[in-house]
Amino acid sequence: MKDRIKLALAQISSKREGKKENFLKFEKLTMKAKEQGADLAVFPELSLTGYVVKDQIYELAETIPGPTVEKAEKLARQTEMHIIFGMPELSEKTKATIFNTAVFVGPDGFIGKYRKMYLPTHSVFEEKRYFRPGYQPAVFQTDLGTIGLCICYDLFFPEVTRLARLKGAQLIVCISASPAVRRSYFEVLTSARALENTAFLAYVNLAGVEDGLQFWGGSRLVNPAGDIVAKAKYDEEDLVTCELDYRDLRIAEPFIPTLRDLRPEIFDKLKECSEDI
Repeated sequence: MKDRIKLALAQISSKREGKKENFLKFEKLTMKAKEQGADLAVFPELSLTGYVVKDQIYELAETIPGPTVEKAEKLARQTEMHIIFGMPELSEKTKATIFNTAVFVGPDGFIGKYRKMYLPTHSVFEEKRYFRPGYQPAVFQTDLGTIGLCICYDLFFPEVTRLARLKGAQLIVCISASPAVRRSYFEVLTSARALENTAFLAYVNLAGVEDGLQFWGGSRLVNPAGDIVAKAKYDEEDLVTCELDYRDLRIAEPFIPTLRDLRPEIFDKLKECSEDI
């Protein structure tokens, strides 16, 4: 495993219902990231299809593995890159059960997937209308380190990233489709989740406008001390290549000993109290 890796924060504006056009953008930016020395290219939540597709989601969703994942595997092999992107996943068991999923592929093929656990259904969001929630964390041991995945609203729930960290994640990748009205929340949450877990956190958000909903971009890499290492532009497409050094974890942990000081019995109390809300 490398001590240092380079990430490409591939902040794009997706074409609604345009899987072909969006995947061509994946290809172009992955190749550009490779030219810039990146090891891993990360694309936003539901970037394959666009976020605001409503009932068309049933036509756009695919099984995983499936046609798009096979194309992504081929792209990863050709470029010798690792790639993470978001897409609607169709269940292999039913014809209308869909998950909001992050896909992870590498030069050796399919690595794994993560199904979004927390589905916002309030204000402009209606994810529970279309998606079934996931139930399992996703942490993968790779040549680029141990990497955990989460998606957007999951960041509001610290247990998701904490569980990934306790399963060994050194880098937590959060793909997102956050509109501009939520910008201030995510700017706080990304630093908080990195700091409280003494882990690197890469956040990659959509940019542009879909059906009147503006996505603010602002993708970033945050270090284990909660500091922003690199940041993409607001409101528009951008590709930012940045480096992280896993040796920084050994520096951060003694000074921010949150993992050492965990009290597991508190989680039992949390379960008891949450059942009585």
